[in-house]
Amino acid sequence: MVHGVEKSMKKIYDFKPKYYLNNKTRVSRISYFNVVLGAYMKNKSEELLREILNLPVNLKRIFLRAFFDDEGCMDYRPKRNLRRIRGYQKNNKILHLIQKLLKSFDIESSIIPPNEVVVSGKKNLQKFQEKINFSSGVKINGKRPNSIWKKSLEKRGLLDQAIRSFKT
Repeated sequence: MVHGVEKSMKKIYDFKPKYYLNNKTRVSRISYFNVVLGAYMKNKSEELLREILNLPVNLKRIFLRAFFDDEGCMDYRPKRNLRRIRGYQKNNKILHLIQKLLKSFDIESSIIPPNEVVVSGKKNLQKFQEKINFSSGVKINGKRPNSIWKKSLEKRGLLDQAIRSFKT
């Protein structure tokens, strides 16, 4: 995955990044240190947030999938009867934007203070699975201290399990 990002970045920035690996969580991070690049990326991210509601459906889908791949989790706890998708974001404006984008796919969600958007209910989870879904291969980190599964599982698989667990 890291090399795919580097390959994409090479189109706009021809310098190698710094690589970091958290040995405890096995999460990789790459960083580019350049003031001009930082300003360019900031401008592009602000432009995206301004324009995303007016972009074609396929780009909205890609944006939502990327958000939930990165900032989301599949909260499926059968013993507690919990089945929901949670997305975290400190910026409330972005949370409300995510909620509007989900609504454009006919997916109901709630914003739970202070910084969470939640999709729950069988129909909404099914719509999320059909219209957005998580990217193939994106897993929860089973090595995190607060992991309830204690192993890495694909988010798509957990979503599917959660939907199938509803009684018809």
